[in-house]
Amino acid sequence: MPTPTKGPRLGGSPAHERMILANLATALFQHGRITTTQAKAKRLRPLAEQLITKAKRGDLASRRRVLTVVRDKDVVFQLFDQIAPRYANRNGGYTRIVKTVPRKGDNAPMAIIELVEEQATTPAAPTRKAARKAAQQDKVEALAPAEEVPTSTETRPASAADQDADAPESVSGDTAAAREDTDEADTSKS
Repeated sequence: MPTPTKGPRLGGSPAHERMILANLATALFQHGRITTTQAKAKRLRPLAEQLITKAKRGDLASRRRVLTVVRDKDVVFQLFDQIAPRYANRNGGYTRIVKTVPRKGDNAPMAIIELVEEQATTPAAPTRKAARKAAQQDKVEALAPAEEVPTSTETRPASAADQDADAPESVSGDTAAAREDTDEADTSKS
């Protein structure tokens, strides 16, 4: 059982509170989802998760420990043989609490507590942080200039004669003059 909390209890006495939580746990395992007040749902969650963890062990001692809380043998059988195997690869977080509209009569805050359905077949969706990082990496790659890798194995610049032989014959005068200027600069460097 969870440790007692300070302040008002769910029932009139500690024994009554334990019975309320035991009945809520029985109903949760029997139906898979129940509607109750937020205070009861928050107090039920640690108890239900402890019972599922004991049911995952599956031994006789664990079954007897669960039977001290959940008195219905059919529900215990369902917990050990149907519910616990669903969470074999999960280390906690078997329940979910969803807040709903307040109760009509006394405006008490209500909630639905339910068993989480295990989705082992689908891959986990990337987190927001991972998705943001991937988008930022794609953006950086798109903005970065692509480096051109030379296709020839030579590291020295070609001589002026080789460049003139490769040049087309119909070159305007301005381009030919610019080419000669670069040729002179190349020959002065070597």
